[in-house]
Amino acid sequence: MGATELLLVRHGESAANVAAARAEAAGAEQIDVPARDADVELSENGLAQARALGAWLAALPEQDRPQAVWSSPYRRAADTARVALAEARLDLPLLLDERLRDRDLGITDTLTAAGVRARYPEEAERRRWLGKFYHRPPGGESWADVALRVRSVLADLARQDRAERVLVTAHDAVVLLFRYVCERLDEGEILAIAASQGVRNGAITRLVAAGDEWRLAAYNVDEHLAQAGTPVTSEPAVGERGTA
Repeated sequence: MGATELLLVRHGESAANVAAARAEAAGAEQIDVPARDADVELSENGLAQARALGAWLAALPEQDRPQAVWSSPYRRAADTARVALAEARLDLPLLLDERLRDRDLGITDTLTAAGVRARYPEEAERRRWLGKFYHRPPGGESWADVALRVRSVLADLARQDRAERVLVTAHDAVVLLFRYVCERLDEGEILAIAASQGVRNGAITRLVAAGDEWRLAAYNVDEHLAQAGTPVTSEPAVGERGTA
């Protein structure tokens, strides 16, 4: 039968999210990230957000709980899943899938918007001309490239027959592009959502299959964070702000 319900969760706040916010506030060109993108860990607040997600999962009725978990292999996303599952005491298989990884930023990695403008002015202009959705920084990916990965994941979710309800822990652009593909949105619609309702750390988005289509049942739900007394954060991922 394949997956009929997806619970999409952006990872908890990461050390890179904190560093990016600090760099942007200071007007710096370079973000002092603590590790390569795949190895960035959750911040203390991010761990608390993951535990709050676990408490939310534990409170779900049995018939509403996920039956499998797919995650980006990047540490901040995989650890969000692991911490949440442990908190909820759910013994579920965790499948790490590289197609769910964050967008590769190529030469603009670790740079703020100001840094890209200062160091790669021609690239900043090319990005302005092409737009955020189709711009592919040298050595990196566009949002459209990530959408192709999401389409491939959805095809595999439809083919597998072990789980109808699947929890997916990933990244803000990946969550948005699941919406783009499943809801058949266009470039303008998804970028408007990204600009006005960016995906919050640890927030839950729910997509439900309806025949041959998907419908949005919930977006950016974060009440579980407030209930746990955990600060809500929505800092864009490194490189997803401005011209970067």
